[in-house]
Amino acid sequence: MRILVLALLVFGAWKGYGHYQAKKLSAMESDKLPALNLTGNKPSPSAANFACDGRKYCSQMTSCAEATYFLKNCPGVKMDGNNDGVPCEQQWCR
Repeated sequence: MRILVLALLVFGAWKGYGHYQAKKLSAMESDKLPALNLTGNKPSPSAANFACDGRKYCSQMTSCAEATYFLKNCPGVKMDGNNDGVPCEQQWCR
């Protein structure tokens, strides 16, 4: 019985910590200030419509342009399985 209670406590702590980390990452993403454009170049109109918001996967994207923006500008994305610089090849960027 003690082992079961201990296992439940460990499992609950593990799940709670995962939830805490996800909220912490989300808060960090929302607190980020926009990057300064020191080159003087205006962002392309399509890039101005996108923002790093925590999405990571191709199934969360709506276009090749959006996936490309996320791959180039957002940390931790998982959209380029073969590391060739082209995201979401089977879904958006064929």
